[in-house]
Amino acid sequence: MAANPTASPSPAPVPVSAPSALGRMGGGRAVGVLLAAAAVFYVVSPVLQGAALPAVRVRFGLGPQQVVAMKVGGGALMVLSLFAAGRAGDVWGRRRVLAWSLGVLAAGLVVETAAFSGWSYLLGRTVVIVGVSAVFAGCLASVAALNPPGRMPQALGGWLAVMSAAFFAAANLIPRAPSMPGLRVSAGLGAVVAVGLLLVAVRRLPEAGDPPVPLDRLFLGALAVALAAAVAALQVGSVWGWADPRTVALLALLPVAAAVAGRRWRRHRITMPRRIASMALATGVAVGFTQIALLLALPVLTAASGIGVAATALMVSAYGVGGVAGCLLVRERRISPVTGCSLGLPLAVIGLALCHVLPTGTATGMLLGTVAAVLTGLGVMMAQVPQMAWFLSALPRGRLGTAAAFHPVSVLLGTAAAQALPATSAVSLGASGRQAENVLWVAAAVVAVGALIAGLPVVVLGVVGAAAGEWLLVRVLAGAELAQRPLAQGSALAVGVVTGLAVWGRRQQSERLAASRASAAALQEAVLHPIPERLGGLRLASRYQAATAGTGIGGDFLEAVQTPHGTRVLIGDVRGKGLQAVQTVTDLLGCFRSQAHETDDLGELAARLDRHTARSAAARGDEELFATALLLQHRVPDGYVEVVNCGHLEPLALGPAPAGVREAAAPALLPLGFGALGADVPVPRRVPLPAGEVLLLHTDGLTEARNASREFYPAAERLSAAFGPAGPGSPAEVLAFLERDVRDWSHHLTDDIALIALTPERSGPSPHGVH
Repeated sequence: MAANPTASPSPAPVPVSAPSALGRMGGGRAVGVLLAAAAVFYVVSPVLQGAALPAVRVRFGLGPQQVVAMKVGGGALMVLSLFAAGRAGDVWGRRRVLAWSLGVLAAGLVVETAAFSGWSYLLGRTVVIVGVSAVFAGCLASVAALNPPGRMPQALGGWLAVMSAAFFAAANLIPRAPSMPGLRVSAGLGAVVAVGLLLVAVRRLPEAGDPPVPLDRLFLGALAVALAAAVAALQVGSVWGWADPRTVALLALLPVAAAVAGRRWRRHRITMPRRIASMALATGVAVGFTQIALLLALPVLTAASGIGVAATALMVSAYGVGGVAGCLLVRERRISPVTGCSLGLPLAVIGLALCHVLPTGTATGMLLGTVAAVLTGLGVMMAQVPQMAWFLSALPRGRLGTAAAFHPVSVLLGTAAAQALPATSAVSLGASGRQAENVLWVAAAVVAVGALIAGLPVVVLGVVGAAAGEWLLVRVLAGAELAQRPLAQGSALAVGVVTGLAVWGRRQQSERLAASRASAAALQEAVLHPIPERLGGLRLASRYQAATAGTGIGGDFLEAVQTPHGTRVLIGDVRGKGLQAVQTVTDLLGCFRSQAHETDDLGELAARLDRHTARSAAARGDEELFATALLLQHRVPDGYVEVVNCGHLEPLALGPAPAGVREAAAPALLPLGFGALGADVPVPRRVPLPAGEVLLLHTDGLTEARNASREFYPAAERLSAAFGPAGPGSPAEVLAFLERDVRDWSHHLTDDIALIALTPERSGPSPHGVH
């Protein structure tokens, strides 16, 4: 989000750096515990309120319209409170806003505790909703502000693990707190805890963050109204009817507010990475939809198996156990957002699918239902934690609270979308198991779509497709009755998980291979500069093939440069191969590129390379370090080239008949590194290079390539047979033939191959700068 340049700056608190504040507290762990304890209200309060709703309706005589109004107003109020509290924390300080939010929460819980009528209860509930939402927004922004981006997954993993554990506890309290006395007691205890947390927050919570960045208030207000209208419309559409004037009014408000927000977005260039925002929205909606689907549908399905209320609550609470495991897994293994969504959400899809086939036996039904709930919670939190960490790390610090509200609001959208289903309304009124299964199937589809948006489609389709295919296979072979047994479901689950891991691992290997190849190409281009097709008065072509796969460079080297003394070419081979020879190759080429311009005599240039190699060998303590090399020089309009051969193979001259293919006379001296060129500088040998003739420079990797009979590659014979009396057409044609033919000759190359082919320009030299 970007700032509004016309907005007046709001008073900002003096920021306290997170490290110093945490140091005074004795570390960030106490702060994390405080924020997690405060955020627990966001999970526990709605669960207990929903459990006690039937008793509240009886006690205060609330009608259906009032209950619907509670849901509609509560959802919209939560959206508005999240954004308002988040922005207030950015402007006035998160510690102050969190303290006020805890105070509002405590006041609302006190009103609920002492409620004597329907209106007093609704007032207390409204205040509680505002306080809970504000507390959660303040805690979420504080966690993000007090932790550096690199530690965000660990911090959020622990924080959300506590909230998942709170869900486990709250779900098990449902059978024990469905009455008004239970609600009053829990509300009173909550008020006491909120007051205690308020006192601790005021005294111990550090204020961390940057000064607030001005924000377009109209954009923020329009966005909040649009999302609140969406949540409200989804909640009442299936109750009032989508054609009801009140629903239509909410739906009409949505595009108007969205249009205003979009216009301000474009006008003020409010920025948010689209990929991050879309992944946050997809995972949030999946989480909210899954929670409602499990809470409503699983009890209906377990009722047919004879499972009691307490056992059903324990089964539903297993979702929290899976969430704890998922949070801790992300915390310890540093799972990336894409990986979490690719593996986690498909696991949640499988968990939701397993809920459809609960066996009729109490023990087996409870076992499979618990496994399904654990698997769903595990998969959802594997996706949510790294995604939230990535999302919060990408937010500007001065607008952290405002933008952080987007993630819980996306969860509310998923919750409201689940409640908008006709099947959900039927299930909440005690419909049959068929309607509950429909809710779970829709939830599985929503989570699968979220996985396709936020994860890797190939992994998602692999997990879901393998599990579904295994289940269908078992059903076809064993029959419908045996296919419903836990062992059959477990096998489908195992196949899906293993397939997903295999596909994900294969993709990781492909990405690492692509990165390795890119690194190899970059290394080869950095060390072995590309040789131009035309240089001075020559036409050239070159090829390089490293023996060590994936390195891009080995012990061979080649270079061509244009100097004031003519075009100079170097090709050679360092003792050894692969990465061990790369350093020597780099040193030699660096020396050649420098000295080729400074040394007018080709023999002196060879002597300098010899001395440089000897110095490198002495510095490394390697007495066996040496390199063979062939240096070549050409001046326009000479019909020959000058050659100094330091222990290298003689070039091959390729011309038309009767000369044909032959070795050019270039007797070899000792290789570079022996110091033999220091006392007596060699005299270059002239090798004729008439027009229409191609000179081939090569390393021993070409001529020492063996076939299945261990015969060496006969380069001269193969070239003669390939081009015949007419001779080669161009250097590129020669190297293209050799590249194909040597691979046909030898199935496995054991040495590096470097090739340079050159011929005189037929129409004179082309203007080129120094290479």
